[in-house]
Amino acid sequence: MASLTSDQARERFARERVARLATVDAAGHPHLVPVVFAVRGDTVVFAVDQKPKRSRHLTRLANIAANPAVVLLADRYDEDWTRLWWSRADGSARVLASATESTASAALLAPLLEKYRRQYGEQPPAGPVVAISVTRWTGWCAQDM
Repeated sequence: MASLTSDQARERFARERVARLATVDAAGHPHLVPVVFAVRGDTVVFAVDQKPKRSRHLTRLANIAANPAVVLLADRYDEDWTRLWWSRADGSARVLASATESTASAALLAPLLEKYRRQYGEQPPAGPVVAISVTRWTGWCAQDM
């Protein structure tokens, strides 16, 4: 078993297609949802897209407004437990305007559009963009890979 270096944790995290975003509301209640994302340096970006949602008032966005501290977790499960690993990004999130309303958001969204070219090719995310400034990358793997 081995801890991952910060660089190794970032590299593994960036390669994954989905992560789990943990936020906390003003009363301290946790909220966990899967997100698609892109990594550029120590910034993780995701956006509100057209995938079906239960509500247009997303808890994750309200929680970030109340408490910007977030955690993202990407992992790899395998029945062969020697292949297990996880990578975690701790940071501070901010909700930005949609890419159609802000050139800064459009620039941040570019790596996300590239990573999910097939999914976003005809219909890029139209909702707010979230940028997470990662302050700590950590991770673990069952064995050196």
